[in-house]
Amino acid sequence: MHLARLDISGFKSFARKTSFDFATSVVSIVGPNGSGKSNVAEAIRFVLGEQSMKSMRGKRGEDLIWNGSNSAPRANRGSVSIVFNNQSRFLDVDFDEVNIERVVNRDGTNEYRLNGSTVRLKDILEILAGANIGQTGHHIISQGEADKILSASPRERREMLEDALGLKVYQYKLEESERKLEKTEENMRQVGALRKEIAPHLRFLKKQVEKVEKARELKEAALGRFQAYLKREEAYLRSNKTRIDGALSGKREALKTIAEKVQDAKRALQGAAEDKRGNAILDLSQALDEARRERADSARRAARLEGQIEIVEKTASAASVSATDVSKLIEEGEQALSSLSALETALSFVRSFIEKFKTLVRSAQSNAGDLGALMKERDELLAVEKEAGKKEAELTASLESIRKELEDVRLKEREKERALFELASEEREAKHAIATLEGEHERLSLEEAEFKRDIAEAIPLIGRAVADYANVEAENATREEQEREKRELEKIKIRLEEMGTAGGEEMMKEYTEATEREAFLEKELTDLESAATSLRALIVDLEKELSVKFKEGLDSINDQFTKYFALMFDGGSASLVRVQEPVRGRAPKVDEDGDDEEEEIVEKEEFVEGIDIALSIPRKRVKSLVMLSGGERALTSIALIFAMSSVNPPPFLVLDETDAALDESNSRRYGDMVEALSKKSQLIVITHNRETMSRAGILYGVTMGNDGVSKVLSVKLEEAVKVAK
Repeated sequence: MHLARLDISGFKSFARKTSFDFATSVVSIVGPNGSGKSNVAEAIRFVLGEQSMKSMRGKRGEDLIWNGSNSAPRANRGSVSIVFNNQSRFLDVDFDEVNIERVVNRDGTNEYRLNGSTVRLKDILEILAGANIGQTGHHIISQGEADKILSASPRERREMLEDALGLKVYQYKLEESERKLEKTEENMRQVGALRKEIAPHLRFLKKQVEKVEKARELKEAALGRFQAYLKREEAYLRSNKTRIDGALSGKREALKTIAEKVQDAKRALQGAAEDKRGNAILDLSQALDEARRERADSARRAARLEGQIEIVEKTASAASVSATDVSKLIEEGEQALSSLSALETALSFVRSFIEKFKTLVRSAQSNAGDLGALMKERDELLAVEKEAGKKEAELTASLESIRKELEDVRLKEREKERALFELASEEREAKHAIATLEGEHERLSLEEAEFKRDIAEAIPLIGRAVADYANVEAENATREEQEREKRELEKIKIRLEEMGTAGGEEMMKEYTEATEREAFLEKELTDLESAATSLRALIVDLEKELSVKFKEGLDSINDQFTKYFALMFDGGSASLVRVQEPVRGRAPKVDEDGDDEEEEIVEKEEFVEGIDIALSIPRKRVKSLVMLSGGERALTSIALIFAMSSVNPPPFLVLDETDAALDESNSRRYGDMVEALSKKSQLIVITHNRETMSRAGILYGVTMGNDGVSKVLSVKLEEAVKVAK
C-alpha cells in the first residue's frame, strides 16, 4: 500500500485532529449527507497542491479553515498531512516514509513541508508528478465530478489523459526546457546587446592601446638616450659645481686678505704727519680768522666812535652862548619889563630868565664831558686793533711755515696713497670675480633645478627607470652636443605627451579587461548557442517521445475503454479520437514593410490538438456525448476513469460518490471493476452504495454532532466478520 495515513486538523469541518489509516487496498468512507465525507477527498486534493478554491468549494483560503461553533472555537490555521509508504521508491525521495504537509493560515498564506522541512509548491508537484499524481486531479474524482472528463474541452481532456499516463514529467521537462530555451535566447540577446555595447568602447580602447604601444616603443628607444643625457648632465653639474665652489672659496679668502690690507693702509694714512699738520693748519686758520674778525671789529667800532666824537665836538662848539642868543634873550627881557606892572611879575620874569640862562650853560658843559669818554673808548679800540694786527701777522707767518712743511710731507704720503689705491683696485677685482662666480653658481643652480625638472617630467612619460642612470655607460659630449641632445629629447617628450601616455597602464589594464570581457561574452554566446541548440534538440526529442508515449498510452486506454464500456453497457464500443481544436488569438497587423503595427490588432486562428470521445451504444443511435442521458454519462465517465487508471495505475484513486447514479445491476458491475482495479491501485471510495461498501477492507464512518464537528468511526471488515462468526 502506497498511501499510509491521512491527518486532518482544523480543515473545514474537522476541527480536531483526525487520522485515517489506509491499510487495505480498498477503503470506504460512509456517512450521512452533510457529515463531512467529501471534506476528506478535498483534504487529499488540498494537501497535494490544489490551487483552485472552487474545486474545494471555497472562495478564499480562509474558507478552508474551521470557522468555529457554539462549543468549539474557530481555528487560526488548517493543516492536512498525507503519509506515503516509499519503500519501493515510487516517489523520487530517499526516505522510506514521505510526509507531505500543507498549512493554510487566516491571512491566506500557505506553507508546504516535506518530512518537516519547508519546501516550495513546485518541489511538491515535481515529486508527485514522477509518481503519476498530477495537478489535473484525475486520480481524485470529487462529488459531482464524475462527469468532468466528459464535459471538459478536448484540450482539457488531453491534459487529463497526459496526466493519467504519467506524461506530466515529460510535460514539466518540456516546459522547463522551453523556459530554459526562452531564458537562453533572452540571455543570448542580452549577451549580443552587451557585445554591441562594448564593441565601440573596445575599438576605442584598441586605438588607444595602439598609441600606448607606440608610445611604449618610443619610451624604450628613448630610455637609453635619456639616461645617457642625464648622466652626462649630472657629471657636468657636479664638476662645475666643484670648480665654482673651489674658486669662490679661494676668491673669498683672497678678498678677506685684501680687505685686511686696505684697513691697515687706511689706518696708516689716518695716523700720518700730513694729517697732523693738516690739523695744525686748520687750527691756525681758525685762529687767524678769529684775529682777523677781532681786528676788523675793533676797526669798525673805532670808526663808529670817531664819527660820534665828531658829532659831539660839533655839538660842544654850538653849546657856547652866542651874542645873538644873549641879544635875543635881552630883547625878550626888555619887552617883558616894559610890560611888567607889578613887582611880583618882575620877580617871576627874572627867575624865568635866570633859569633859561642856566639851561644854556648846562647844555654846554654836558657836551664837553661826553666827548672825553668817547675819545678814551676810541683809543682803547685802536690799541686792540693794533694788537690784533700784530697777532694776525704772527699767525700768518706760522701758517706759511706749516704749509711749507706740509708740501714736504705730501711727497712722502703719496706713495702710501698709491699703495692704498692699488689695494682698492685689487679688492674691486676680487669682488668682481666673486660676483662673476656667484653668477655662474646661480646659473648652475638654475641648470640643476632644470635637470631635476627634466627628471620629474621624464618619469611619468617614460617611467621610473629613467632615474636609474647611475650605472649607465655614457660617452663624453661637448656642451653644444649636450644642448642638441636636450632639444631632441624635448621633442620626444612632446610626442609622448601628444600620444597621451599618461594612464597607459590603466588603459592597457582596461583594454585587457575589455578584451577578456569580450572573449568571455563570445564564449558565453557560443555556450548559449550550444545550449540553445541542445535545448531545441531536447525539446524535439521530448515532443517526439511525448507524442510516441501519448499515442501508445492512448491506444492502451482505448483498449481498456472499449472493454469497460462494453462491460457497463452490455456491448457497444467507445474510443478516444485525436482532433484539432481551433483556438482564436490576437496578433499585431504587419504592414507591407514587414513592421508591426501596434495600433491595429487582427484575429488569428491557431489549432491545438485535443481528445474527443466517439461511442456507440447498443440498440441506440447515439454518436456523441450530448445525446447521452445522465446515467449513460455516468457509466461512460466511470468506464473512461477506470480505463485510464488501468493503463497507468496511480498510487491511489479517490472516488467520491461516483456510483450515486447507478442502479443495482450496474452497481455490481461497478463493484467488480473496483475490486479488479484495487489490484493495481489503492482505492478510497466515498459511497452510499452497499455493493461498493462490501468490496472495502476498512469502513470509515463520518458523523457530525450538534457542534458541527466531523467525527470518524472505523471498522475493519475482516475483523468484523471474524467477530460475527
